Amino acid sequence: MDVKHEPARRGSYAVGDERRTRILDTAVAHFAQLGFRGTSLARIAKDAGLTQGGLLHHFRTKEALLVSVLEASDEHDIERFFAEECASVAEWFHRLVDLAAYNARRPERTRMFNALAGESGDPEHPAHAFFARRYRALSADAAQSLHRGVDSGELRADTDCPALARELLAVMDGLQLQWVLDPQAVDMPAHLRRYLDRLYRALSSTGAPLPGA
Repeated sequence: MDVKHEPARRGSYAVGDERRTRILDTAVAHFAQLGFRGTSLARIAKDAGLTQGGLLHHFRTKEALLVSVLEASDEHDIERFFAEECASVAEWFHRLVDLAAYNARRPERTRMFNALAGESGDPEHPAHAFFARRYRALSADAAQSLHRGVDSGELRADTDCPALARELLAVMDGLQLQWVLDPQAVDMPAHLRRYLDRLYRALSSTGAPLPGA
């Protein structure tokens, strides 16, 4: 009897996954436009084609929905661009440019991250812990990527990897903010590529330009 019901259970899981994805996608647009405090669960539910009770079945609070949106977005980016370790700093720099180009093709998500990152400076904001943890992890990962370049001889031995990791994140976030404000005037991946080429020339043990830049 259990075997007979298995297809039905799989079908119900698929429906649940589709609804969860629809809620997350709808929430991105709302958080991008209105921030956390201006966003209403009732409006998200309506725009996702669900009752508020249906939404609360998947996400019990607006805070839980917000964190799920942010975590799902980060996990997607890591899987898409950084699932495999880069063979060199040059390859890692090119993946960062690819990520910037991808962000330019999904304006709602990019606007959402900028809006919520700004709000989360308030320690009471529900995304404060997420962004603080995220920047610590990103800084550590970036510094590790640079350290591998030093160890392999690709980068100069005197490279200050932790400081450059934070500088690189600041440049990427600054370009992203300028792009959000005026996407027609700011070519985010092109600006980032030029910056990374200059940085690579300065850090490379041979003074070489970024390959392929």
